[in-house]
Amino acid sequence: MFSRVLSAAICGIQGLPIFVEADVSEGLPGFSMVGDLSAKVKEAQDRVMTAFRNSGIQLRPKRITVNLSPADIHKDGSSYDLPVALAILAAYQLLPMETLKGVLVAGELGLNGAVKGIKGALPIVQLAKKNGCHTCILPERNRTEGEMVSDIHIVGVSTLKEVLHYLQKGTIPGKIKKEVYNIEETEIPDFADIHGQSAVRRAAEIAAGGRHHFLMMGPPGAGKSLLAKCMPGILPSLTMEESLEVSSIYSVAGLLSSQQPLIRNRPFRAPHHTISPSALAGGGRIPRPGEISLAHKGVLFLDELAEFKRETIEILRQPMEERRVHISRVYGSYVFPADCMIVAATNFCKCGNFPNLEKCICSEAEIRRYQSRISRPILDRMDISVEAVRVDYDALICEKKSEDSKTIRKRVELAGQIQRERYRDTGYRYNADLDAAGIKKYCRTGEKEKKVLRDAYEKMDLTARACHKILKVARTIADMEQKEQIAEEHLYEAIGYRIFEQRQIWR
Repeated sequence: MFSRVLSAAICGIQGLPIFVEADVSEGLPGFSMVGDLSAKVKEAQDRVMTAFRNSGIQLRPKRITVNLSPADIHKDGSSYDLPVALAILAAYQLLPMETLKGVLVAGELGLNGAVKGIKGALPIVQLAKKNGCHTCILPERNRTEGEMVSDIHIVGVSTLKEVLHYLQKGTIPGKIKKEVYNIEETEIPDFADIHGQSAVRRAAEIAAGGRHHFLMMGPPGAGKSLLAKCMPGILPSLTMEESLEVSSIYSVAGLLSSQQPLIRNRPFRAPHHTISPSALAGGGRIPRPGEISLAHKGVLFLDELAEFKRETIEILRQPMEERRVHISRVYGSYVFPADCMIVAATNFCKCGNFPNLEKCICSEAEIRRYQSRISRPILDRMDISVEAVRVDYDALICEKKSEDSKTIRKRVELAGQIQRERYRDTGYRYNADLDAAGIKKYCRTGEKEKKVLRDAYEKMDLTARACHKILKVARTIADMEQKEQIAEEHLYEAIGYRIFEQRQIWR
C-alpha cells in the first residue's frame, strides 16, 4: 500500500515542500529510506519503530520503503520523524489517507512516542499556507510560533497518540488551549542618558534616518558603546511583515521560545571580537544564519572593530553592499537576508589615547599596524564616520537631560516616511539602498554643489564609492530637514562625516 504525507525542508530561511512517501509490501521484512538523506534523517527509522512499540502500536513485519521527494534536495534534521511515522501508518491502512490531505506535518519523535520541538517552524507554516494547506501539525512547543501565521489551523501535539487521535477524531483529548501570550518590550537605553557628544548624536540620528552604516572612532570611555545600544530606540517599530521576517530567521536558528514566538523589537546584536567568520556571516556544513542575519532589520554592533580578525571583518564586504549573504556548499546555495545597520566603534591605537601624544604610548609603527587591521574597502563602505571626543567634566556632571530617544525617533520616522513616498514602486526603501542609477536619479545637485563635491573628491582622494556615500548621506540630511533639493550645506556636513579621510589616517 502506498501513502504520501506533506512535510518541509528548510533552505536558508525558506521552506521547501517535501513529500514523505511510504510503501508497505510483502516480502523479506526490512526498513529502507531513500532520497538524499543525512545520517540524522536515516536514524528516523529506529526512532519511529521504537516510538510505535512504546506507544502500543503493533505492526506486522513487512517490507517498508520510505522516500523523501524530491530526491535532488538534501534533507537534514529530525523534523521528518513524525511525517515518516504517519506515512507508514497510512500505508498500513491504520490511518485514512483522506485525513492527511491539505495537512503539513513536522516534528521529532522520542523513543517513548513524545513529539519534540523543531527549528524553523515559522517558515514551515508559511510554506503550508502558501501551498494551500488548511492545517499544520507541529510539536506543542512550536504551536504558538506557528499561530503567528494567520488563516491556517495549527495543531500542537505532545505525543504520537495525540496525533492519531486528532486525525481519527478531529480533537485532542484533555488538550486545553493556552492563554494568549504577552509580548514583552525589551528595555533600551535612552539618548537622554548620553552626556555631551552632540556631534556624534547628530551623526547617529542621520545614520538612523537613512539606514546608513556608522563608525565611531575615539578614546575609551567616550560613550561609543552606550550610544550604539541606544540606536534601536530611535528606529521605527517593526511592521508585522518585518516581524515575521525577522522571527523566521530566529526560528531557523532555534532562538524563538514558546513564550516569545514573535520578534517585535528591532534586533540588536553585539558579537565579541573573537567571533569566527562563519559565525558572523553564517555557514556550516548545512548553513545557518550568522550574526549579521540575526541583526536583520536592526543593528549589528561591532565594538573594538580593529580587534576583530581581519578575515572576519573582510567577510562583511558583500553583505554591507547587497544586504544579503550568499553561501555556496556541496548541497546547494543558500541566501540569508542581512538588511541591517552596521554600527562600529574603534580606538585610533592599541592604548586608545592617539592622537593625544602626551598620553599615547604607542610608536608610529604600532599605530599604523593597529589601524591597518581595518582595510580601506571596509572604511569606504561606512557611510558615516565620526570622532567621539573625550567628554569634559562639566558635561559629565550636568544634571540637564539631553534630548531623549522618543523625540529623535519622531524626526527619524518623518525622514523614513519621506523616503518611502519617494521610493514607492521602486526597489529602494531608504537612501542607503540607492545604487549608481538611483543616486543619479534621486541625488541630483546644482552647479555649486557639484563644485563642492569635485573639490572634496580631489583634495581628499576619495574613491567613487566614497563619493556616492557622501551623496546618499547628503540626501538623508536634506530629508531630515524636509528639503527636496540637496544644498551645499548638506554636502559639507556629509563630507564632514568622512573623518578617516580628512585626518589622513588609514593610508
